Amino acid sequence: MLAKEIMIKDVISVKGEDTLDAVARLFVERNISGAPVVDDDNKIIGVISEGDLVFQQKPVTPPIFINIFDGILQLDRKDFWEEISKMAAYKVDQLMNKHVISAHEDASINDIASLMINKKVNRIPIVDADNHLVGIITRQDIIRNVYL
Repeated sequence: MLAKEIMIKDVISVKGEDTLDAVARLFVERNISGAPVVDDDNKIIGVISEGDLVFQQKPVTPPIFINIFDGILQLDRKDFWEEISKMAAYKVDQLMNKHVISAHEDASINDIASLMINKKVNRIPIVDADNHLVGIITRQDIIRNVYL
């Protein structure tokens, strides 16, 4: 079975300039947990999920400073400023995950399932040869098509 045989073709996607409030409303109204982010040519530029929105509510852990021999040493947290910018995000492109895991429409369901498990993602955007979004497959889609 191939991705193009079970993918949802009417994909709910968002744009980078959409507000996070609008995306949150979309998720609740459409009962979805994430969506691909596309540009004006319908090419995937990111993915945003409920987890990204929830991330904004977690407290920030500041860098740790240690006083050694009357000097101050900062234990570097490379992700600190990234966390701060995500928590202050207002638009999708400020919060979305830019490292998109996608699959081609001719990929097998076994390959899609492996990607989901190995990359710990719940949805895989499906693209054509030019990286245009043509569908999406969620874990539930695989279960529905394999077991029901």
